[in-house]
Amino acid sequence: MNMTFLDLPQMLAATGVITLPGSKSISNRALLLAALAEGETELRALLDSDDTARMREALVVLSVATAATDEGGLKVIGCGGQFPVRQAELFLGNAGTAFRSLTAVLSFAGGEYVLKGVPRMHERPIGDLVAALKTCGANISSLEKEGFPPLLLRPAVIRPGSVVKIRGDVSSQFLSGLLMALPLAGVETTVEVDGELISKPYVDMTLNLMARFGVIVERDDWRVFAIPAGARYRSPGVYQVEGDASSASYFLALGALGASAENPVRVTGVGKNAIQGDVRFADALAAMGATIEAGEDWISAARPTNGKTLKGIHLDCNHIPDAAMTLAVVALFAQGETTLANIASWRVKETDRIAAMATELRKLNVRVEEGADFLKIVPPDATHPLQPAAIDTYDDHRVAMCFSLAAFGVPLRINDPGCVAKTFPDYFDCFGAIARHAPVIAIDGPTASGKGTVSARVAAALGFHYLDSGALYRLTALAAREAGVDWADEPGVAAIATSLDVIFHADGVRLNGREVGEAIRHEEISSWASKIAALPAVREALLFRQRALHRAPGLVGDGRDMGSVVFPSASLKVFLTASPAVRAERRVKQLLERGETANLDSIRADLEARDTRDRARPVAPLKQEADARLLDTDHLSIDEAVAKVLEWFAPFMADNSK
Repeated sequence: MNMTFLDLPQMLAATGVITLPGSKSISNRALLLAALAEGETELRALLDSDDTARMREALVVLSVATAATDEGGLKVIGCGGQFPVRQAELFLGNAGTAFRSLTAVLSFAGGEYVLKGVPRMHERPIGDLVAALKTCGANISSLEKEGFPPLLLRPAVIRPGSVVKIRGDVSSQFLSGLLMALPLAGVETTVEVDGELISKPYVDMTLNLMARFGVIVERDDWRVFAIPAGARYRSPGVYQVEGDASSASYFLALGALGASAENPVRVTGVGKNAIQGDVRFADALAAMGATIEAGEDWISAARPTNGKTLKGIHLDCNHIPDAAMTLAVVALFAQGETTLANIASWRVKETDRIAAMATELRKLNVRVEEGADFLKIVPPDATHPLQPAAIDTYDDHRVAMCFSLAAFGVPLRINDPGCVAKTFPDYFDCFGAIARHAPVIAIDGPTASGKGTVSARVAAALGFHYLDSGALYRLTALAAREAGVDWADEPGVAAIATSLDVIFHADGVRLNGREVGEAIRHEEISSWASKIAALPAVREALLFRQRALHRAPGLVGDGRDMGSVVFPSASLKVFLTASPAVRAERRVKQLLERGETANLDSIRADLEARDTRDRARPVAPLKQEADARLLDTDHLSIDEAVAKVLEWFAPFMADNSK
């Protein structure tokens, strides 16, 4: 996905089936264990994402042989615990699972390695893992700031019978990496966890995978883990990667918000017996009142039955640290407060997720309380309604995917949506496939063609919202004139467009608190509006303002680029036009009715000049889209034109009522 933002309209409902990508956590663990094992392993349903790409690139640098299979899997030729390459520099991006597990494993690989990442990775602490590894003889140095990447690893001096202590309250990935690495030391080792172990299901997943590859770790509760002497990894032959349970959370949440029990949202690839802890996210939704069902390879979710609504919960999220982020947005649509506790690990992820979630929720006008290890969300109400907003994603895939769910309440913009490639490259395509949005009728056409009157009446007939895009440009022109900014000053006019204080209401429009409905209709302002509409920066500034009106139950928008730029996926596109002569006569009549003077010839010349300017401008020129219906109103009354648009829209309404 190559775009700087993605605008999402308000959703009405959701239904469908999603086949999940492979689990990131399982994929990276399986790749590493297959590389360390004796024999060949075929990995099936492996995730193809940025994170797994970093692990695969690292294995290539270390000369681990891999080959694609005819069935779409990956064959890995294990190196029996001895990587062929003993000196290398590895770049691991922002892939935390890859960085931490490779730090541990390469500490006992007998070579010299440098591990680096993106700047954010160099801000993520790794000192507790390094300290634990040093206890059993690892030789590790921080190359910049002590306790943080990048790291230099030199050959270890193994200490038999070591008792390794590691903190359990920072990141379970530290313990997982340590456990996967210690069999390479070849000696009996005991690991003791200091403090409460967070994210226990992820450690359980690691133990499960190690067992599949021939190494059984004995554990006493979640405090003590024993790795036997002489443990060696052996290929299981074929290993099937489960679908990603964390990714499942977004679609199950969509089902809980907008699917009926008869037509739920179903995810396949992960089921009730999955080894991933995040599968228990479905239990959290059930506790909120959602309708949940599950089988061996699937889970489905729908709204509460019998007219009930979701309710807020207070949840210890130790068992679902990643999926718990999704609950922070689901909480917006529940009755009562939701508190997510025991989430301190969020602060050392791709970004400080507690701070990021609180900041972005507040943009939506949500009341949030954050602490060192908790987040409390108060759902919107009449005094604090949800507001459209542009959501920053902090180069964090989970922030982007979580906030997409907020579109169930309001339109919103997701900045840097491509960050989802870390774990789910086609997430937004899958999201769009099951989400049903509020419909849009886009009516474009030249000035004075009657599109404004027709659009307003169509909106009224359907009970939809109405967007007069021309009014936004006129308001910008009026505000620029009052601020003394020349229309040709593109940055200056764009700045005014970005900060417009505008309120549309039933009887008109207010700019900076005063009524300006009549003022923006003067010919001088209309002429200025046509000129500033050709400025790319101004159009960009007003784009999200227009899209933010795409709300339930639907929208009718009129302008020059409604169907081509603002709403390219509109349910119905209409290009409404009339000849210059007819349009000039209509404009003269309007002006005379307002008590203004009017000259037919000069007005026609001005209309034709605007047409030329609108069609020739380099950004969003006036044109009829290939999928737009032509409506020539030369010989149609307003009532007849409105009736024709409603006739064209009727089949869409019928399809969506099924």
